[in-house]
Amino acid sequence: MFISECDEKGSIYTTRISSELLYHVILTVIDFHLDSSGAKRSIYILGTRTTLDSAKDSAFRVLHTLRYEPEDFIEYAVHSSHTKDWAYGNGVLVYAKAPAGQVFQISIQATPNTEQLLGDSDGSIMLPQGIPSLYYVTQTVIDYNKDRTGCVQEMQIEGTFVHRADANNAARKLLDPLDYAEYDTADKMKGEWPYGDDVVAHAVAETGENTTVEVKTVVDTHYKYEKVV
Repeated sequence: MFISECDEKGSIYTTRISSELLYHVILTVIDFHLDSSGAKRSIYILGTRTTLDSAKDSAFRVLHTLRYEPEDFIEYAVHSSHTKDWAYGNGVLVYAKAPAGQVFQISIQATPNTEQLLGDSDGSIMLPQGIPSLYYVTQTVIDYNKDRTGCVQEMQIEGTFVHRADANNAARKLLDPLDYAEYDTADKMKGEWPYGDDVVAHAVAETGENTTVEVKTVVDTHYKYEKVV
């Protein structure tokens, strides 16, 4: 749906696009050079778009913004419409393996636009003045039954919000404590909270699955992986 706004003289000057889905660009860095199991990884949400084409365009430029070129990697693959066999996971558009063993995966994850966020003509989210970034409620599940090292992990974006307070409220309600053998939150745990400042809840199912609920935002900490030139 397109929404056009006019100035006081009636001239159309802004077109806002409301989409049913949001498309999130995600960078996953797997530190195989530090842990050969692949359990040690960092996940960054780099931004959100209202169109798939705009999200793909952003995803394909991620490694370039980190000053990398395809020849910097011992393995480099890009998923396109012409790709027949793709071995690097659903949603992954770019896979790159550095000589030291570090792996970069750039993926897109689509979620419902439940907050009815609007985008401009290039697919960028239009945020209110003074709001630097969206806030994301994420759920990460580590299945130790499938692999005891913890390398079987899945991160899902469960909600996208303009205000942190709304994200925090949604994060606290995401899991039902009765569904888990263990359920901890920072305000109820005695002693130091070991899961990080962004983690709202940590739960362990009777089946052994570990779940963490976090509130994330777009930050520039992924630039620590920038190529040194």
